[in-house]
Amino acid sequence: MSSGSPKTLFPYASHQSSPPKSPRRLSFSGIFRSSSNATPASIKIFSRTRRASGLSTPPTTPTQVSSQPVFTQEAQSSGPSPERSEPTTRSRSLSTPPDTGQRLSLPSAKPPIPSSSPVPSYSTSQQVYGLFEGMLEKLELDDDAAEPESDIYMRFMKSHKCYDIVPTSSKLVVFDTALQVKKAFFALVANGVRAAPLWDTEKQSFVGMLTITDFIIILHRYYKSPMVQIYELEEHKLETWREVYLQATFKPLVNISPDASLFDAVYTLIKNKIHRLPVIDPVTGNALYILTHKRILKFLQLFMCEMPKPAFMKQTLGELGIGTYHDIAFIHPDTPIIKALNIFVERRVSALPVVDDSGKVVDIYSKFDVINLAAEKAYNNLDITVTQALKHRSQYFEGVVKCHKMETMETIVDRIVKAEVHRLVVVDERSSIEGIVSLSDILQALVLSPAGIDAQKENE
Repeated sequence: MSSGSPKTLFPYASHQSSPPKSPRRLSFSGIFRSSSNATPASIKIFSRTRRASGLSTPPTTPTQVSSQPVFTQEAQSSGPSPERSEPTTRSRSLSTPPDTGQRLSLPSAKPPIPSSSPVPSYSTSQQVYGLFEGMLEKLELDDDAAEPESDIYMRFMKSHKCYDIVPTSSKLVVFDTALQVKKAFFALVANGVRAAPLWDTEKQSFVGMLTITDFIIILHRYYKSPMVQIYELEEHKLETWREVYLQATFKPLVNISPDASLFDAVYTLIKNKIHRLPVIDPVTGNALYILTHKRILKFLQLFMCEMPKPAFMKQTLGELGIGTYHDIAFIHPDTPIIKALNIFVERRVSALPVVDDSGKVVDIYSKFDVINLAAEKAYNNLDITVTQALKHRSQYFEGVVKCHKMETMETIVDRIVKAEVHRLVVVDERSSIEGIVSLSDILQALVLSPAGIDAQKENE
């Protein structure tokens, strides 16, 4: 922070040199934090003060001390009857609201419900941190079920709110609909973001989202040749573009409340086939954050080791049938950019594997790569090849992240989260393309399918 930057001060006890941390606010350092250090003037900062609507417990005095609730899960097996082993303590960070300078008092954990079943000959216990009051019942295992843990991720997502994964500090760019289209896309590039809410001054509300898909649709609709300037991109305002594009197919902005569960967020993203879901406070009308599949899965994966592992996590992609394996859209290294854009629009896919003459996957061209055309101001010549366009990648490219159908679901989740990509290319032993596994496919399998919901097919 520069010397001239404003500094936010929080009240805390005089005997303390720094603000006390909430016992619910354990550090997520390096995990849920904006990667950009710059804060351009076009960014509108919104307050994210936690309301007392069940999102947190009432604050207490700074001197009050509270302990993290601990819940015990019993694992039973047959065999000799050794002495009961001591519980093993493991700590885990949990994402909760920003620090307010006051300590929060947590209710004590509920004792385990006594069971009428006979005492097992051998038992071990494991203490699980990060589960607050009310979650014991939600995550309690049913001994009579064939797969008691099969819907554990669904219940976990239902017990967490969207506010829980909003970072303490983040960048949110908002565009007025009176802004020129070209300037808006340049601003996306300059701020390193992929989408921005659109604010209508007359209506005094958010009316839509500007994404890279809009940039692709404009190029797809109006590009003629390298000799003809795209007037609609150069001169139109966002409000004009919205009127032309939406016409009679106007749809209200899809958004979600910070009080809604992460389960609802996953369902909304997949059902509406969108990749960006703005979190908007229904009381103030402020936009707080933009949720994505990637962030939600990262949050879930962070706590997977604290929960019982469902049996399907040990099954392979082939056994589960997760992903798309028929009629895969792909391109070649010499495919013109305009043809790739046509495929994006017509097939409604977010990435196209680049396959050479032998059928081997050598690269991938995603929607995000298209925004580099704006960064390089090269959108007036879309007759160049994909290979030429990919030379202008703004970020270092480590190669296509691949997987095999014989790899387990657990391996797939770990790989896609660590690689921070939106999809894995399924290949055979010769690196020939077999299919695509996206974040939507994974979240559908982990969260929605155990609830008997197939959001991917609801709108088909």
